[in-house]
Amino acid sequence: MTRRRFIADEVSADRAALNGAHADHLIRALRASVGQEFDIATAGRVRRGKITSIKNDRIEFELGEEISTATAVRIALLLSIFKYDRMEWAIEKCTELGVSQIVPLIARRTDSHLAAASVKRVERWRRIARQAAEQSRGSAPPEISAPLKVSEAPNFTANLRILLSETENANMLLDVLKSQPTISDIVLAIGPEGGWTGDEQSLFRKAGWTPASLGPTVLRAETAAIAATAIVASATVSL
Repeated sequence: MTRRRFIADEVSADRAALNGAHADHLIRALRASVGQEFDIATAGRVRRGKITSIKNDRIEFELGEEISTATAVRIALLLSIFKYDRMEWAIEKCTELGVSQIVPLIARRTDSHLAAASVKRVERWRRIARQAAEQSRGSAPPEISAPLKVSEAPNFTANLRILLSETENANMLLDVLKSQPTISDIVLAIGPEGGWTGDEQSLFRKAGWTPASLGPTVLRAETAAIAATAIVASATVSL
């Protein structure tokens, strides 16, 4: 039987703990009891954890053997900010697909009200990512940074940097991936509703980014983010 996985709030040597609402979910929804075992993720490692104590909104674990986890290509996502319900959907699903980092991006066509409020949304996005990482048995939630201006985005470094663009006709994303001998880490830049401006595309191209397409149809931003992440996660398994 597959054990549920949780990401520790505290860890010290062979001890770990869940606190607050995080622990409350395990106590109330899963009826946790002393002696039960779960997988506990701590700083990218996953170990078997046995509950030793349950006190109000705190659960303590004794950590045992380490559980091997598959190594995967590191995927970072520069995700232009769009309507928050759809943004949250994209963050949740891309986390489930294995994204390692999400950088909210303020592009030229990002709605000014959404951009202004985005800093206050970061903690909520992190909570959503953490819950999604636990649900999908990830070893750690993706890092979600403070919003970044599009002018700073081309300086982002990775082994492979891809600009997803609906105006690109020559390169399909899957073909770009297959053309690479090895990929250790990859960053995908996803435009806002309305797409990248010409100036933005020039900015990325001059910095050496590879433009790529997801096909002839025009996708919503959240659909593009999820589709691109799924393609990369699938294609790089065998690279």
